[in-house]
Amino acid sequence: MRTALHLLSRNSTPSHSPIIILAIVWCLVFGASSGSAGVGRSVESEKGAVAADDGRCSNVGASILRRRGHAVDAAVATALCLGVVSPMASGIGGGAFMVLRSAASTSQIQAYDMRETAPSAASQDMYDKKPQAKVRGVLAVGVPGEVAGLYKAWRRHGRLPWRRLFRPAINLAEHGFVVSRYLAMHIEHSKETIMADPGLRKVFAPRNGTFLKTGDTCHNLKLGRSLKAIARHGPKVFYNGTIGAQLVKEVRKAGGILTMEDLRDYRVEVTDPVKVSFMGYTLYGMPPPSSGTVGLALVLNTVASYGDPYTAVKGPVGVHRLIEAVKHMFGIRMKLGDPKFVNISSYVSDMLAPSYAKHIRKLILDNTTFPPDYYMSRWSQVRDHGTSHFCVVDAERNAVSMTTTVNYRFGSGVLSPSTGILLNNQMNDFSTPAEKSADELPPAPSNFIRPKKRPLSSMTPLIVMKGNQLAGVLGGSGGLYITPAVIQVFLNHFVLGMRPVDAVHSARVYHQLVPNVVEYENWTLLDGEHIEVREKLRDFLKKRGHELKGVPEGAICQLIVQKLRQKRIFKEGENRKGILIAVSDPRKDGRPAAV
Repeated sequence: MRTALHLLSRNSTPSHSPIIILAIVWCLVFGASSGSAGVGRSVESEKGAVAADDGRCSNVGASILRRRGHAVDAAVATALCLGVVSPMASGIGGGAFMVLRSAASTSQIQAYDMRETAPSAASQDMYDKKPQAKVRGVLAVGVPGEVAGLYKAWRRHGRLPWRRLFRPAINLAEHGFVVSRYLAMHIEHSKETIMADPGLRKVFAPRNGTFLKTGDTCHNLKLGRSLKAIARHGPKVFYNGTIGAQLVKEVRKAGGILTMEDLRDYRVEVTDPVKVSFMGYTLYGMPPPSSGTVGLALVLNTVASYGDPYTAVKGPVGVHRLIEAVKHMFGIRMKLGDPKFVNISSYVSDMLAPSYAKHIRKLILDNTTFPPDYYMSRWSQVRDHGTSHFCVVDAERNAVSMTTTVNYRFGSGVLSPSTGILLNNQMNDFSTPAEKSADELPPAPSNFIRPKKRPLSSMTPLIVMKGNQLAGVLGGSGGLYITPAVIQVFLNHFVLGMRPVDAVHSARVYHQLVPNVVEYENWTLLDGEHIEVREKLRDFLKKRGHELKGVPEGAICQLIVQKLRQKRIFKEGENRKGILIAVSDPRKDGRPAAV
């Protein structure tokens, strides 16, 4: 309630009263955190901002913006930093999705697909006799794409020298960085994985098997050398040079199938983004193989089909409707796949169509929920993991929303001893014919492995526009939790009018369709702050037939919004520059930074 009253005190004009009332209701229903919301988690600036899930990397990105770098320059430096200090979630041995807005007169927005691909020797039955090899080890490694993607974006938009963008990450890798509470927690949970791999053991348990803890200094000298080589020679040293050759040699020696041809043949896909119109906003996101934007479109269109989105998501009934819409979204999600290999056009059209959302709304009843079969679920969900997300906006309002990943915690569990690069296990995001899932549904053929194919993903990086003006940058990390979390953060701020910091901090609910359980946040964060959905809402959902489970986990969202000065007179077509408010999610102990 404290949060809602603060919002009321900041927006007390009669014209805002409907939004304020709804925001108060939302806070009362979902519950606010018990700590001091927003302390150190939100910053403001007119000149630029970076919101990453590690404050050191937000500062690295902001330092690039202070040198008049483009948002892409800051994104390169931020991503490289995260790969060093948060290696359990991201790094140059993985892949990413980036949505990029150029603030030129055309206000061009593009989608950069730098997701990993299946090696040329991969096949849909390669894990039939060894299913665990899909999860950990060298056979789980997809062809990394992050270096190629960052370089392609930089070549088109970067202003500062490529080498300059690598310096912070190189210094952190070579001179050492302090182990954060979040990294220490993942080291603790991954002891067995670390001890099983010589490369991981040398970095994270360097003193006779003693694991690093919070406050210890971590070094990865070999990674620092690899970053120096890529800074000096560009991506060719990774995809057609000594670093690639070392990676391939080690992977193949351990029984993997990665080849130099796989690295040389890797291509970044630059395409038009998916566009979603909602309440005067246009949301731009990734097309498939990301399921995030089209999934978000289906849910938002369902909300809009009620007529008034404000009242559609109001109170406990609104939460119930949101959960039901998310369940329908997951019912269709696994029909998607890499559009270069399977025809998914009809499913994408449905998920983007307001008419289809109206059909979904008719299936949602306000007084009950249903078993999974009701939602037309046919295929088992692939449960992707991990990831890291950050947002960047520069002085000219160029913007980047980027989600980067090595998939599972510490990826494949393989860190290359010669290069210091942690390798992804993105092959686990594919479906396989012989796979037996917990939901007892068959695997999805549209996501079966084929050489050079990209696996389905939940990543949902977004850029939000209002007319031709930047309104916000948003995204999250955390596997299947990502899309529902991003939807809730978007609704919190852009529909309910919550302050950006409260929009991110507010407790969330999740549903994955199978198991047929509403997961609600109930966890104490690393800094002692507690986030929990209120008992009143939980009781309401139980009466509607939902099974509930409190979980000490969820997605990690970053958000930057632009607040324009309403009294200033702007020229038509002018690229407006208001106050940027950047927020990092406390769930990962992150901090934003401003210029």
